Amino acid sequence: MLAGTSLALGAALIITACSGPDQQSVQAEEGFPSRSIDVVVPFAPGGSADGTTRQLVAEAEEACGTSFVIRNETGGAGSVGFRSALDSTPDGYTLGTAAIEMSILEHFGIVDILPERDVQGIIQYSEQPVAIAVPADSPLETFEDLQTSENDRMTVATSGTGSIYHLGFEGMALVAGLEDRLVNAPFDGTASALQAAMGGQTDAVTAGAAELRPFVESGDLRALAVFGDPVDYFPEEVPTLEELGYDWDSTAVLGIYAPAGTPDEHVEFLSDCLDEARQSESFSEYMETTGLNQVHRDAQEFDAFLDEEYDRYGEVVREIGLVE
Repeated sequence: MLAGTSLALGAALIITACSGPDQQSVQAEEGFPSRSIDVVVPFAPGGSADGTTRQLVAEAEEACGTSFVIRNETGGAGSVGFRSALDSTPDGYTLGTAAIEMSILEHFGIVDILPERDVQGIIQYSEQPVAIAVPADSPLETFEDLQTSENDRMTVATSGTGSIYHLGFEGMALVAGLEDRLVNAPFDGTASALQAAMGGQTDAVTAGAAELRPFVESGDLRALAVFGDPVDYFPEEVPTLEELGYDWDSTAVLGIYAPAGTPDEHVEFLSDCLDEARQSESFSEYMETTGLNQVHRDAQEFDAFLDEEYDRYGEVVREIGLVE
């Protein structure tokens, strides 16, 4: 009797120990993760997507209890890398770096990705508004000058057709009555677009506010408007579209996602441990140094956001007639 009681008590203690809320208990109960996790970055090394992903997962190794292996798979405005991660087994061992292009590219027929069908959000960790700027020697001094300029055909350098910087300015042009004046000039990435504008190849450039900031501070570019929340990205006040009276915002986001069908308990675990890494002092300092704004959405919120943006940008593509 005493032996049986001892066995029962021991079993009860084991069950209690394994059912606690801390991460180690979750790992012990589920056995996840039991090996390293791959993360597909859909853009080249050196950019904000690559740099922030590397910093985040380095911080997450302790919180998530495993190592992460980064793979850069580039091409097609991110579509190659997006598709690679989504085609992997939905078990939580292959993740991808998310960008808002996941909600845009299908509208152009570039890649068959429907966020609601294909994507399981894990976490969003950054958001920066799109902004428009002109070369420092441009006669355009203000956003209103875009509307009143005698030049009725102006080129805008972007990081590529279907990118957030392309659709961001197209949406702005639509609400501001500039859709017949501004023409997309796609380049291979943001760096090339910025260099083209500063070299006088185009009349303007759209990019993330954080990416424009160094060139505005150096005097090579002049920012005319920001397409989102008025964060202090620039050395002098730059108006938002809302302040100018236009109902349009456009933001570049960064996050982590998995293929649809990934087990809920794995999604929850990854969302929590990556958020712990996001809140770490070293990651916060890195984001501040690079000028990237931290905005957090958990798995459910990020899913809903990607779905909403898919619908919103689809309307822009159809209204402007960018595709048949």
